[in-house]
Amino acid sequence: MLRTNRGTVGGFFLAGRDVTWWPMGASLFASNIGSGHFVGLAGTGAASGIAIAAFEWNALLLLLVLGWFFVPIYIKAGVMTMPEYLRKRFGGKRLQIYLSILSLFICVALRISSDIFSGAIFIKLALGLDLYLAIFSLLAITAIYTITGGLASVIYTDTLQTIIMLIGSFILMGFAFVEVGGYESFTEKYMNAIPTIVEGDNLTISPKCYTPQGDSFHIFRDAVTGDIPWPGMIFGMTVVAAWYWCTDQVIVQRCLSGKDMSHVKAACIMCGYLKLLPMFLMVMPGMISRILYTEKVACVVPSECVKHCGTEVGCSNYAYPLLVMELMPSGLRGLMLSVMLASLMSSLTSIFNSASTLFTMDLYTKIRKQASEKELLIAGRLFIILLIVISIVWVPLVQVAQNGQLFHYIESISSYLGPPIAAVFLLAIFCKRVNEQGAFWGLIIGFVMGLIRMIAEFVYGTGSCLAASNCPQIICGVHYLYFALILFFVSILVVLAISLLTKPIPDVHLYRLCWALRNSTEERIDLDAEEKRHEEAHDGVDEDNPEETRGCLRKAYDLFCGLQRNAPRRSSSPPSWAWNPAASTKLPSTP
Repeated sequence: MLRTNRGTVGGFFLAGRDVTWWPMGASLFASNIGSGHFVGLAGTGAASGIAIAAFEWNALLLLLVLGWFFVPIYIKAGVMTMPEYLRKRFGGKRLQIYLSILSLFICVALRISSDIFSGAIFIKLALGLDLYLAIFSLLAITAIYTITGGLASVIYTDTLQTIIMLIGSFILMGFAFVEVGGYESFTEKYMNAIPTIVEGDNLTISPKCYTPQGDSFHIFRDAVTGDIPWPGMIFGMTVVAAWYWCTDQVIVQRCLSGKDMSHVKAACIMCGYLKLLPMFLMVMPGMISRILYTEKVACVVPSECVKHCGTEVGCSNYAYPLLVMELMPSGLRGLMLSVMLASLMSSLTSIFNSASTLFTMDLYTKIRKQASEKELLIAGRLFIILLIVISIVWVPLVQVAQNGQLFHYIESISSYLGPPIAAVFLLAIFCKRVNEQGAFWGLIIGFVMGLIRMIAEFVYGTGSCLAASNCPQIICGVHYLYFALILFFVSILVVLAISLLTKPIPDVHLYRLCWALRNSTEERIDLDAEEKRHEEAHDGVDEDNPEETRGCLRKAYDLFCGLQRNAPRRSSSPPSWAWNPAASTKLPSTP
């Protein structure tokens, strides 16, 4: 971490582009597997069975697509953020600014709030702390080493935390299967895990609300009546996964920090293998928790659920924390607490660093065009604090969404906001005819459609087995995975239609920015070249107080935060091996 030069933008945000495959692969896995997965996957597994694990297995294919198709283009483009790639590919500022703001909104609505909520559930149950006190404590620790360390500290702490997560969750899985009597006993007992209190609160509760689903041990479920319909799982889920794994700043930023493409591809393969594990480490233990603690995890009467977990919509989110607190020996509970803290902090630090990068490089530099290197670093760190405050305010919405099942909340929000972004990036890379007008309006129309669905669900609620939602069928009547597929194709049609009706971008502006021209060695004239020259003309020397006028406290502060003096100016140039023909041994031409 100390060798990555935290006092430069490249060192702080991309770890000096010198990360090897194994910490990169561990960081990809850890930044994805937060406490939201431990709580959400286990909770949905307890409620409906193993099908939710398909979200994890679907990532295997998309990780290969990321390493073999998307990352080579991003690196050859010499970008630091995903909105910056759109600016280079299409020109203009509005795409970059729009996507930056949207990505930051997704960070709050989807990632940070769900992670801190799920982490706080565990801490509240384990330590008896107030929910928000637990949140503040965890965020304070996480923010400190993200603010001071940059991406290098995030990646290397992710590596350690991945090891802790795997060891702890393997131990818990072993205890769970021993307690339930093995796999055959597990499958039999789960189907009989029915709560005894199924009446009350003047409600007539249907047996389907508290009886395990008949297809609980099926991944492929009915296309119409299934809670995760198989066409939506195969196609809609792939669209959402393409957005997350191939175009999301949190994930791609780790790949951009790699030493070369061989390390990037190896990291993607490593992460793909690790993604096989959540079925066994999270989903099945969650189902076992329903067997062991049926009255709590499978509660159906609202007053009973309030008694057990403080919310009327159900207590399935408590499946994994209950397993830890009730099943693990006292000596191992501390280990599992470390596992949950590690998963929470690894995910949050990844998100904080990537969100800080987006704000600093894509938004703050537009407001302060003459900002010094040091000012950019300070702005990025202060933005993390603002992000934390906003995310805490969003937590109550997460608590009641999607019938209390956290993972369905995560995937539904992804399905409403991610597909238009996936469509634009896919066409930007594989269809050079697409231009800025088409990409912009494709994003806008897709976002409006997704936002209407999301707001409608927040206003009317998603409903539950006990009470159906009042949301109009024309808006909320389609499963969110089918909606993602519709949204994806509508966005593609809009992008292509408008692009074909307007002027194409000349090839001279597209060298090494799209698949057809990926191996070109000709000089590219960037569409934003004039603006970059203007920015460089105003890049002056850092006029902060010189070294000799700084006091001891100021020097100590700068050293702690990595704000070294005389650091090189920021640069978005690609690494020397990215497209130079002489370096073809490190980045071979893709067939």
